[in-house]
Amino acid sequence: MSIVDLEHISQQLDSKDPKDRMLALAALRGVSPEQAAPLIRKVLYDGNLQVRSMAVFALGLKPDEQACDTLINLLEHDPDYGIRADAAGALGYLEDPRAFGPLVRAFYEDTDWLVRFSAAVSLGNLKNPQAHDVLIEALGSDQEIMQQAAIAAIGEIGDMKALDEILTFAQSEDWLVRQRLAEALGNLPSSKGESALRFLEKDAHPQVATAARLSLQRLVQ
Repeated sequence: MSIVDLEHISQQLDSKDPKDRMLALAALRGVSPEQAAPLIRKVLYDGNLQVRSMAVFALGLKPDEQACDTLINLLEHDPDYGIRADAAGALGYLEDPRAFGPLVRAFYEDTDWLVRFSAAVSLGNLKNPQAHDVLIEALGSDQEIMQQAAIAAIGEIGDMKALDEILTFAQSEDWLVRQRLAEALGNLPSSKGESALRFLEKDAHPQVATAARLSLQRLVQ
């Protein structure tokens, strides 16, 4: 992107209209992290919550050297639960091992389910097997969306120790839970997992059946 374009984006970020600032953030998609991060930081503490949310998300995709520390600070201290959840999600995009501890603490200590959900998802992105206990806890949630996040994360990590626990969801009433299970089992090669995939391949919901079939194909490759 040319210098002129970057200057225009910078001017848009100074606009009083939040729509201009959001458009400017969206325009940074094609810009390198080195060029984008300083511009993103101009609105990281914007007075408009939507602009802030976009900026936090953007910093995870276009990070600078301080991005991890900044996002951890937001996760741990921002008063708005939506921003904390955005920060947790952005930390997953960074895939920085320093985020592991703060994400675990957020899962256990934050009072808002959305933050805890985002933390569980991002723990999967970090692919740290030490997340096992956290994800087993998430599996025990009575919220199906949390179960989905935990199953997906277990698959991302390839946590074979959690295999028996996630197999109990093969007959979940929520088809999205079954789909996440089918996808996760493609990363957990075992005879038990393969049997479950053969069962899910016959699922009444086409997306579950397709996910199971694709996972089976992945396992035999």
